[in-house]
Amino acid sequence: MRVIRNLAALRAATAACRMAGQRLALVPTMGALHDGHLALVTEARRHAEAVVVSIFVNPLQFLPTEDLARYPRDEAGDLRKLEAIGTDLVWMPDVPTMYPPGAATVIEVSGPAEGFEGTARPGHFRGVATVCTKLFTQTGADCAVFGEKDWQQLQVVKRVVADLDLPIRIIPHATVREGDGLAMSSRNIRLSPSERALAALLPQLMRDALDRIANGAPHAPVLTDAQDQLRAAGFAPDYLALVEPETLRPWQSGPGRLLAAARLGDVRLLDNMALAGPG
Repeated sequence: MRVIRNLAALRAATAACRMAGQRLALVPTMGALHDGHLALVTEARRHAEAVVVSIFVNPLQFLPTEDLARYPRDEAGDLRKLEAIGTDLVWMPDVPTMYPPGAATVIEVSGPAEGFEGTARPGHFRGVATVCTKLFTQTGADCAVFGEKDWQQLQVVKRVVADLDLPIRIIPHATVREGDGLAMSSRNIRLSPSERALAALLPQLMRDALDRIANGAPHAPVLTDAQDQLRAAGFAPDYLALVEPETLRPWQSGPGRLLAAARLGDVRLLDNMALAGPG
């Protein structure tokens, strides 16, 4: 496994992969890796002979009110995990490498970037779209694997790739969950033991709501009831919304996606689940 920190070395390494006839898969991360991330790396190996994992805590996607310094970091632990599962390249640029002095270009996305996280975190998807586009062009990867846990982010990335004609295939991977159903996230380590035990209520209420909707219950009162139950349990829900999977417009019928964001203590939990659609 090669750990690379400058762009010239990265381009030389990826060029060597291509000269050897290897397809290259990218797994973009911000580090603090857990089993969910490692599942993405394993999936990437199914689609390419060489896998590059990027680790970069992207300041462009944090709001001024968010504490970038508190985002969990574990470089040594991350590298041990990646080497153990056979990662080929690890791309670990610093901020000046990604955003050199004088950098003045960002990517603005509308469509699926509007509403939900786009409203709760203005400018967040500008940062996501910009850093992902840079990672795609820096690595020249044939494909990139993204987890479905950040569903809106996945749709934003897919939109950017389609709109900018980027020569990369985006591969989604199902959300990896803990034994009690909580979606794996690097932020979960900030939950207290009591909050961690309570956090499993979020996916439980989401599944219950989807079952009721699939059985014909009107979705608006079902989701209102679920939010009321979250508040009563000590959560502060930002939204619980049923949307069309790709456009994120309000759901009417057919397949849907239930999006959820709720704060528990000082941790903001994100989740989503699929609705097959009653008709």
